[in-house]
Amino acid sequence: MELPTQTFRVTRADLIRYAGASGDFNPIHWSDRFATKVGLPGVIAHGMFTMALVGRAVTAWAGSPDAVVDFGVRFTRPVVVPDDDAGTEIVVTAVVREVTEAGLTRLDVTATCLGEKVLSQARATVRTAG
Repeated sequence: MELPTQTFRVTRADLIRYAGASGDFNPIHWSDRFATKVGLPGVIAHGMFTMALVGRAVTAWAGSPDAVVDFGVRFTRPVVVPDDDAGTEIVVTAVVREVTEAGLTRLDVTATCLGEKVLSQARATVRTAG
């Protein structure tokens, strides 16, 4: 069973806010000059910010933050965020892999940006309501 797709817009302003909240002011997250100098295609979103957005989707599907029992990902491709008002989008989908007798639902999660997978081995386990 597929869960409803969730889409999150990411702008440079979001990256600045996340940097302030996380304390991660690495210039790859705000300076095109620095990001390209180190071989990146441009400014990229913080990996943990990307993971947090996917976690938000999982929480919405679960119905409550405390229903998320386990959540993990591997980062495979950076999310490049252009210097414009539109930013970019992260599209999150999931399929139910298993529902256990213990009332847990295991999800295989996919996150893409511009059609490219940005996470691998993205999985979550949520407690089924009831």
